[in-house]
Amino acid sequence: MNKNSFNNTIFLAIIASTLWATAFVGIKIGLRYSAPLQFAGIRFFLSGLMIIPIIPNLREKLKAIPDSFGKIVLVGFIQTFLQYAVFYSGVNLVPGALGAMVIGAGPLFAVLVAHFFMPNDRLTLNRIVSVAIGLAGVVVISLGRNKIGGAGDMVGLGVILLIANNIIAGFGNVIVARDGKKIPPLVLSSFSMIIGGIMLFLVGIAFEGYRSGPFPAEYFGALAWLSFLSAAAISIWYTLLKRPGIKVSELNMWKFIIPVLGAVLSWIILPNEHPTLVAIVGMMLVGVALVILGLNGKIEKWRNGLG
Repeated sequence: MNKNSFNNTIFLAIIASTLWATAFVGIKIGLRYSAPLQFAGIRFFLSGLMIIPIIPNLREKLKAIPDSFGKIVLVGFIQTFLQYAVFYSGVNLVPGALGAMVIGAGPLFAVLVAHFFMPNDRLTLNRIVSVAIGLAGVVVISLGRNKIGGAGDMVGLGVILLIANNIIAGFGNVIVARDGKKIPPLVLSSFSMIIGGIMLFLVGIAFEGYRSGPFPAEYFGALAWLSFLSAAAISIWYTLLKRPGIKVSELNMWKFIIPVLGAVLSWIILPNEHPTLVAIVGMMLVGVALVILGLNGKIEKWRNGLG
């Protein structure tokens, strides 16, 4: 990877992460009026449809689907259905700022998953230190809440579900990065989200019942924005994961933007959401961990003559 390609990758990773950071507020708004899995299913089905018109040489690219259908279904199941079933269930149980910060620890789990499943993406001392600091941040954020551990409290369960989401997301990134058939990224993102969205919606109806509304304008606004950001961010991310020389752990480092912006937006927009000292300390720990990962990746690039 040359210097220009490296810088372009960083820019696109920041754009994708910034888009994802806005998701937490939209999700909390949508879940006021809809069940988690039903809302997620509609969101990702629409996201997948949004991508289809912008796929270049669509007829030619669609020819890759029959040979790659199994991979598309697998990615749809893991990266959309399973990950977001866990994610929406967890986010529905925790405040927006807390959810944003726990999800922000996702790159730390991606580092661990990549170490075991990507031969060229092994743990280093710097990565081990960053993982330890980041996990400490998650613990501070979670256990520092007054109600965690109380009888009948669901916040702790929500945090556990969000951590499980991080692990599943790490596996999903590895599956996309190891794609041997080189499915066009936009085809993979579009049809995997359509398939995963249908799965989420059907399971949601089975376990949550069907909610037909009526829904207010802010529900449709949140749904439209979430559908767009997923279409854009996931397409960008899949494209980056398929680039030669990209490491899953280093790419995921740029998601450190997500907990910071996500928490701030929650504090500004959502009622009853406000910063606390514990939340800020936890955010700082997670941020420090991810910055260490980023510095390690930049040092490696300098050694390779790209800095």
